[in-house]
Amino acid sequence: MRALAIRYVGRYATTQAKLTEYLARKIKERGWTDESRPPVTAIVDHCVVAGYVDDRTYAETKSRSLARRGYGHRRVASALHQSGIARDMTEELRPDADSAFESAETFARKRRIGRFGAVPPDAIMARRQFAAMIRAGHSADLAGYFVRTVPAADAGDEF
Repeated sequence: MRALAIRYVGRYATTQAKLTEYLARKIKERGWTDESRPPVTAIVDHCVVAGYVDDRTYAETKSRSLARRGYGHRRVASALHQSGIARDMTEELRPDADSAFESAETFARKRRIGRFGAVPPDAIMARRQFAAMIRAGHSADLAGYFVRTVPAADAGDEF
């Protein structure tokens, strides 16, 4: 089991919770019949002490990666929670206002929302764009700001 764990952490960035789930799944798949269960927690603890598994580094890397892709804090926090990261660590990684704005701008640019679109959205499209930004984990204020901005080609028509 230890060799299986070492191979897994050598191949994938992981958390303590995900490694524990992986080892439990492998035990079940292999039909472990012995009364004594393998020492999964001891194996996971060994990987942590050896530095193969570090939840904080995983959380920092994952949150930066998702933010660069344009996801907001709520979506990042959800992904970290699914990976077994504690809520207090997730809150420590909460982005500041500038980082949140940059993530929202990245998402709006990729999805051609607001000023990044070819034409101003009608009411139905604006609701869809707003909903997409909310699902991506951005605040309603940021989503509203980006949905309401007009494309650059039409900006001169307002004045």
